[in-house]
Parts: sequence; C-alpha cells; structure tokens
Amino acid sequence: METSRVELPAVFEEAPIDQLVHLIADMMERLMSHNDRIPLSPECLTRFHSRSAPSISVLDYLKRIVKFTNVEKSCLLITLYYIDRICTRMPLFTLSSLTCHRFTIASITVSSKGLCDTFCPNHLYAKVGGISVTELNILEREFLSMIDWRLMCTREILQDYYVNLVRTHSTAKFVINGAQSPSTSSDSDLDMDSGHSSPPSPSENPSRWSRPSTAEPSIMQDLSQRPTIEQNMAFAALQQSQDYTNSVTERK
Repeated sequence: METSRVELPAVFEEAPIDQLVHLIADMMERLMSHNDRIPLSPECLTRFHSRSAPSISVLDYLKRIVKFTNVEKSCLLITLYYIDRICTRMPLFTLSSLTCHRFTIASITVSSKGLCDTFCPNHLYAKVGGISVTELNILEREFLSMIDWRLMCTREILQDYYVNLVRTHSTAKFVINGAQSPSTSSDSDLDMDSGHSSPPSPSENPSRWSRPSTAEPSIMQDLSQRPTIEQNMAFAALQQSQDYTNSVTERK
C-alpha cells in the first residue's frame, strides 16, 4: 500500500510544528540506530551519556518538550546544526540512545535562551526533560563548551536543514509544496554577529558563520556541497571505530 504524500510549506516557519517534530525525530532515530552499533569506549563517555536508554521515544520526548515549553521551530531545527557542529569539533561524540535525550533538552534550553525573547526557567526545562535542575545546569555548561559558545546560525542554514529533512525522510511521504524552496529571508536572519538583516550566503563567505580553525573543516558550505548530518555522523562513527581499534591494539 502506497503511503499518502504529505505536502509541506516551502519555508520551515510555516510548517506545522507537529510535522517538523516528526521530521526531526525520524532523523534522530536513524542516527541513533546507526550509532548504537558502535562499541562504546571509556574515552567516548560524556556528561550526556545515560546509564541506560530512556524508555520514552525521541518522538514522544520532542512532543513533550513542544507541549510544555512552547519551543519555537527555529530552536528545534538548530539542534541538528548543533549536532553537526559538535561532531565536527569532537569526532568521538555520537548521538545515540544514551545521549540523545539529554543532548536534546540541553540544546532546547540553550537555543531558547539564545534565540528567543521569552523562554522558560531551567527548573521547567529540567522537569519536562526528566532530569534534575542541577544536572541540567551542568549539561547546559557542557553543551556551551562543546559548541564553543557559538549559539547562532542564519535562517538560511535552518531552511537548508528543513529541506534536507523532507528530502531524506525514511518514509519519503513528505514533499515540499513547489519545485524550489527559498532559503533566504530578509526578515528572519538568526545570525547576531553582524546586525545585518540580509547576510550573504554561506558559500560566499563561509568563515563568517563558523570561523573554523585550519584543523576544523567548515560545515557551512553550499547545500549541494555541504555534507548532510547523516554523512557527518557516519564520519564520526568511522573515526570512533578506528580510534577504538587503535587503542585496543596499543593495549595488546
């Protein structure tokens, strides 16, 4: 039986938030399924690792966050940007069933404070996320360190992630209304570094968005050239597997 197509607006701001949640959860579930097969070594452990995987699914977890925190769509999408950024800076980190939930609530907490005029207090984010306030405070500081305190990206980049989510959804049931989806907007730029309302595209000046070091490859390339979040996670998985094999060999 063929799955019925679901048409979505060309821009993420107009997409129903419940559909956006399904798109993001689908991507995260696939990343988790991939990364859960990677052997976990001591050097890969972070504050985001749980002792066991939470019983709540990522989809239900995101729905819970949306229901009780009134999170904005940009904060949901920018979580994917943070995953790419952190996996570029820290190749040993992977989004798995042990890290996804804590990572997500920390990301929502941080991005809401950085992007939104109004946001919830930490005790509410902690309650919704199922952790203590003390733990969330620690995760928030760790998260900021992992992204090098670079909270902002452009609206253009979030639009690119939205298009990619629709294009790569596992069921292929979502389709964007219209042949092309705009990826620029003069009124909804999220980059706070310059104060300009209409920044150039990342391909024109990629260093402006990510300011990578010579040892850190930029992930802010043109959409046709920029690796997808799946490719970045696959690279991180390969790097982690190689590091783990090398460490075992050295111990022998």
